[in-house]
Amino acid sequence: MSGDRPTLPPVRLNSEAELARDALSAPLLARAVRLARWAGPDTRVGAGGELVEEQLPAAATELGLGDDQDGPAYASEAWRVAVDTGLVDVQDAPEASGDEDEDGEGTASVGENLGVLTAGSPSDVLAIWLDAFDVVFADATAPMIDDFADLVGEDGEIDFERLEWDPEEEADFLEGVLGNLYLLTVSEGGTPEGPVPLPALAASMIVPDDMGEPTDDILEQVSDAMMRLDDQFRLLEPIGLVEYEPVDEALMAEVGDEPAPPVDDEDVARYGMVRLTPLGLYGVRARMLEAGVDAPAVGDLADKGADALLDGIAYFPEFSARAETEQWLARRQPADAARELLAAARGNDAGGPLRRLHCQQALALTGASAEPAVRQVLPDPELGGLARVWLAERGALDVPPPSETMIFWLAIDTIAAQLAVEGDLEELQELVEGLVGQHSGFFDAAWRVEHPATADVLEAMGRLHPDKSTAKDARKAAFKARSRV
Repeated sequence: MSGDRPTLPPVRLNSEAELARDALSAPLLARAVRLARWAGPDTRVGAGGELVEEQLPAAATELGLGDDQDGPAYASEAWRVAVDTGLVDVQDAPEASGDEDEDGEGTASVGENLGVLTAGSPSDVLAIWLDAFDVVFADATAPMIDDFADLVGEDGEIDFERLEWDPEEEADFLEGVLGNLYLLTVSEGGTPEGPVPLPALAASMIVPDDMGEPTDDILEQVSDAMMRLDDQFRLLEPIGLVEYEPVDEALMAEVGDEPAPPVDDEDVARYGMVRLTPLGLYGVRARMLEAGVDAPAVGDLADKGADALLDGIAYFPEFSARAETEQWLARRQPADAARELLAAARGNDAGGPLRRLHCQQALALTGASAEPAVRQVLPDPELGGLARVWLAERGALDVPPPSETMIFWLAIDTIAAQLAVEGDLEELQELVEGLVGQHSGFFDAAWRVEHPATADVLEAMGRLHPDKSTAKDARKAAFKARSRV
């Protein structure tokens, strides 16, 4: 596979307006907004900007969680998001004199970003949501501390080594999980498929690709990873990143604290199911792009030139390539689009055949007003063949027949394009058999074709054709083509 190919399939994202609405309705961000509006002169915060413990019940009540025993914890989490996303501004306590309490309390007020969130553009809203996602991501990769006192050394200082926690390793693990979930979630059509079983997601991070039957040690690591992910997805769901069905707590009661991975599909849902939401696809892709990962989205090429379009969709799945092309065509007049596409399809470089294939597919989506531009290239040795195909498919009259040279050049070019995309082997074999069967003495003429891929195509035909004698003729023709060069 070419190193120029994108490593991820293109994703079909919802519009920014739809995504912004999803962001505003995410439970955690909605709670952060309510607390930002609630904040005032009487709001008391600690040295780190956190609400003081005495104010957490009032904050929970503001969120409608006053009767929930976890209400204060939810309020604390939402407040932290409000502070870290700029929905709330925190003012530190005045500096204390030497004989006053050093742990003075600060105050809070409405932050500038609250106005941006309520009156800004969809992209403004999404930028704030991404900041909130970062806050939750940091929480999800933070260590679990059962007893803080156990971390305090004899000198009264916190001994972080006792945590056995590597923040970079934890972040890399969750980034990898979300990357795998993104890949597993995006179908070839560029849209989300069904939920992913948690055991499969955990195994994708633990089990080596070349391992057959997992060992007991590997299965134990998968179980550990499942429990780790169960906690993390419970944190990520309220920000709107995922839809998550947690691990059935009854399983842990049955087999202890860590359930073994399921051995069949009957009860796989009990082990946790997760899928990225449309907003989650947007968020994970944003992090990938920031990290320099090639994560294309349908629509990225709509405002670019035809050369960028044909190169960009070169290895897209068929459905995504069509969707991208439709968006590109929608912004142009058919005649102008046809001229631009045909000009971009020229070239005897290695990518030329694939550009011409996608050019032909793009022209198939245009109307009759593209005909004059197509007729202009009828004499062109590179484009004349595909122009005749386009005109014939529309029943056009007065189309001059192609020369034998053009027929064989188009045959070589077509097979070269199919080889480049590593298409369906059976379809490729049928194409090869069909071309050879339609033209007597095919290889006697084909090896003389002035095309940079002639020898490679003939060698491939030798491998693909089921008839041994014909395959031998193809290999001989390939040798002649190389010798001629």
